[in-house]
Amino acid sequence: MSWYRNTVWFVKGLREYTRGGYESASKHFNPADIEVDVAGRSFLVTGANSGIGKATAKEIARRGGTVHLVCRNKERAEVAQEEIVTETGNQNIFLHIVDISNPKEVWKFAEKFRNEHKLNVLINNAGCMVNSRELTEDGLEKNFATNTLGTYILTTALLPLLGKEADARVITVSSGGMLVQKLNISDLQSENGTFDGTMVYAQNKRQQVVLTERWAKAHRNIHFSVMHPGWADTPAVRSSMPDFYERMKNSLRTEAQGADTVVWLAVSAEATKLPSGLFFQDRQPVATHLPLASTHSPLEDEEKLMAVLEEFSQNFRSSLPGT
Repeated sequence: MSWYRNTVWFVKGLREYTRGGYESASKHFNPADIEVDVAGRSFLVTGANSGIGKATAKEIARRGGTVHLVCRNKERAEVAQEEIVTETGNQNIFLHIVDISNPKEVWKFAEKFRNEHKLNVLINNAGCMVNSRELTEDGLEKNFATNTLGTYILTTALLPLLGKEADARVITVSSGGMLVQKLNISDLQSENGTFDGTMVYAQNKRQQVVLTERWAKAHRNIHFSVMHPGWADTPAVRSSMPDFYERMKNSLRTEAQGADTVVWLAVSAEATKLPSGLFFQDRQPVATHLPLASTHSPLEDEEKLMAVLEEFSQNFRSSLPGT
């Protein structure tokens, strides 16, 4: 079955996820959807110093939004901040240095941010694909810590702040790779079997889809969405998937093309006319499972995922000084 999933996914990718797929889909876009002024609205973008995150932040800044860049590397982040301010003329671009793979750091940042800022839109873009099993200083597998637990903690910690605002939104950048994975809660930190960074990443991205669906049901006053940017030419793809990059580099989307649906979900009125909790590709909701792929998970597995993440989250929160 895994051979079937991988083959169907790759054929689908060649057709839809490449630059040609974007160019075909974009013929049906309404440019007016994102020709909006978002001055006065506050956006937080993680992983915003390069790739899709920076492209997203730049487009929001062009439209007048206040943008909070959450980045791990201070030097690269400062360069990105200066570039965005210079290119857009928007001075309301703020920088926060946070390692999303460090749960205590995420909690500390979120609680400080809640006391000092307002927030209309959270964009969970930060992610990693580490191809060998690495542990963080907290003993967490690096991909899980960044892609799943970090996303969970930041989002849940900021939900009260988002809930204060009209038209609040949460957008998570996932991947079409999740289509080859069924939710697996038995080995969240990839301790068993041969470690395959690509499949671990895909599993994390499946987990993000489940999180989005669960949050949408639990928090009706916030619009949640999760999306696949397509196969884009980003620094992360070049460094984490060099063989794939070499094979596909002439067909990859630009960073701006990869970011287009994130921007659309973040600023357009059309996005929130659709139900909360959907998975998007090229401004359209798409299926979260391939035909005949047997990737649906039982409800109890989804509930278990949420419970385990909440336990992790609260344990790290309680370890902070003064809590």
